[in-house]
Amino acid sequence: MAAAFTALRVLLGLFFLLTGAVKLSDQLSADLHRHMKSQFVRFADVFPLKEFGFAPEPGRYLEVVGWVEVVAGLLLAFGPQLLQEISNFILSVIMIGAIYTLLVLREPLAMCAPATLCLGLLLLLNIRGHAAPPKPKFE
Repeated sequence: MAAAFTALRVLLGLFFLLTGAVKLSDQLSADLHRHMKSQFVRFADVFPLKEFGFAPEPGRYLEVVGWVEVVAGLLLAFGPQLLQEISNFILSVIMIGAIYTLLVLREPLAMCAPATLCLGLLLLLNIRGHAAPPKPKFE
C-alpha cells in the first residue's frame, strides 16, 4: 500500500509542477497560458483578502500561484518528508482558495471538480500517505 501512496504523491506533485509551469510560461501551451492570464483577471476581483485591503495585480497573482505550485509540487514529489508535509499543506490551501474563487464567481460545479479532486487527494496523502511509525523494540 505504501507504494501506491508514493506513486500518488509523485504523480500529484508532478501534476502541480506542470500546472504551475503552464501559469508561468507560454512555452508548454500558448493557448492555455493566455486563458489562465484572462482567468486570473477575474480571480483577482474576488481574491479572499480583498476585503482586508489586499488586492493583487492579476499578472503578479498568476505568477505567484504558478511559482508556488512549481516549488510545492516538486517538493511534494521528491522532497524529504517534512517538506512533503509542508508542501501538501500549502497546495491544500491553494486548492481551497481555488474552490472558493470558483464558487464566488458562480462557475458551474463541474469547474470545481479538478480542484476538489486535487484537494481530496492531498488530504488523503496527509491522512494515510505516511509510513507507519517504527514500533519500539522492547514491547
